Amino acid sequence: MGRIEDKLHHLKRKGEKALIFYLTAGDPGLEETLEIIRCLDMSGVDILEIGVPFSDPTADGPVIQAASQRALKKNATLSNILDLVGKVRLFSEIPIVLFGYFNPIFIYGCEKFARRAKEAGVDGVLVVDLPFEESHELKRHTDALGIDFIALIAPTTSDERIRNISAHAGGFLYYISITGVTGTSKPQPDDVRKEVSRIKKITALPVVVGFGITTPQEAAQIAVWADGIVVGSAFVKLIEENSGKADMIAKAASFAKDFDKAIG
Repeated sequence: MGRIEDKLHHLKRKGEKALIFYLTAGDPGLEETLEIIRCLDMSGVDILEIGVPFSDPTADGPVIQAASQRALKKNATLSNILDLVGKVRLFSEIPIVLFGYFNPIFIYGCEKFARRAKEAGVDGVLVVDLPFEESHELKRHTDALGIDFIALIAPTTSDERIRNISAHAGGFLYYISITGVTGTSKPQPDDVRKEVSRIKKITALPVVVGFGITTPQEAAQIAVWADGIVVGSAFVKLIEENSGKADMIAKAASFAKDFDKAIG
């Protein structure tokens, strides 16, 4: 059992939901990212999604797009981010998902990426622009090394496609609670309830909900039906607003603790 599955099983046994935070690696810098991760690990976050910056992040809204541009200027390459994960493993066993786009992985080399990701301590990958039908080129290498290949499920995904995707996915299913890019609108709780219920009738994989969750209150509402919630743009914005300030880490910790308390 890998770290992601182990964590989700442990939380389920306790009747708790997973708190998943997304951050853009290299924003405001790679060393700062390491300290932010350390802080989140100590502040109730259960799983980390580490965003790999890309020059054309089509699924991301303006907040994460801007963070990606800043990170690229700080030399946040895929290789350097894998090194960063290795440093995290010196002090933490928190499950880590690399979240990004296929182009940097393809250029790096799928087999080489999978091997280095495993060595560094990556537990899962989520490639936003790699549809299930086209995933074999990467997935055959990550599967062979026990790295969970996490799939996205949209409100428009049919039952049959959910069945096909979940049969080959690992870790959890990531339900996109809104149509459009990250951080640009709010999920509608009743719609989320219906869709998560639909997904859970098809698969036994845990379902986490992300895109558009910005407050602890929203997280608490949605966590009632989901196995976990993802906080992304709201946290990336907080880091941007406090970059260079002496209390950035303290504010990040307080932000995470508020969400942890809200979802219980």
